[in-house]
Amino acid sequence: MAVTAEQVKELRQKTGAGMLNCKKALAETGGDLEKAIEFLREQGLASAAKKAGRVAAEGVVESYIHAGGRIGVLVEVNCETDFVAKTDEFRALCKDIAMHIAASRPEYLRREDIPEEIVLRETEIFRQQTLNEGKPEQIVDKIVSGKIDKFLRDQCLLDQPFVKDPSVTVANLVASKVGKIGENISIRRFTRYEMGEGIERKEDDFVAEVMAQVKK
Repeated sequence: MAVTAEQVKELRQKTGAGMLNCKKALAETGGDLEKAIEFLREQGLASAAKKAGRVAAEGVVESYIHAGGRIGVLVEVNCETDFVAKTDEFRALCKDIAMHIAASRPEYLRREDIPEEIVLRETEIFRQQTLNEGKPEQIVDKIVSGKIDKFLRDQCLLDQPFVKDPSVTVANLVASKVGKIGENISIRRFTRYEMGEGIERKEDDFVAEVMAQVKK
């Protein structure tokens, strides 16, 4: 089937891949967008994996302060050269990541950063909840496994759906930039501050405000 310009544009927006690569992916998959995304991810992730072993000691510490100073984020994003660190595309990526952290409240960078005792505790809680719901014993493990996977995705920055485009994760976003920029890029660490955090007070809607501002 013929590949349309609109299909190429949509695929490019979702993956960050080059126009010719998008056209090829759609041609290879018969115009199926999801299969084309998988095709490009395989190619892009393979490319990113080759660069992952290279030292990324340059970069920036990006900040994001929500209007009114109620949420603040600092995130360190590394690349290989000072030249790339100064480019608009790299800086825009860092800003997007900082805004995402402000809106999505990740607790950890990656799954292996979560202490084992927390995973075990949550597993037991989910198991008891599932049993209390009267689910059949033979499917309890499967249900608990699904809940734990969602818990881990919610807690870890790299696993979270990117706020500007939930069809890709933050890890996918970074990988697509590795392919475009041609250098290893990694998020090293982040800190999120929230006004009044830890102080008992009435819940407000500032996170919703951040989400609305990010999506403008």
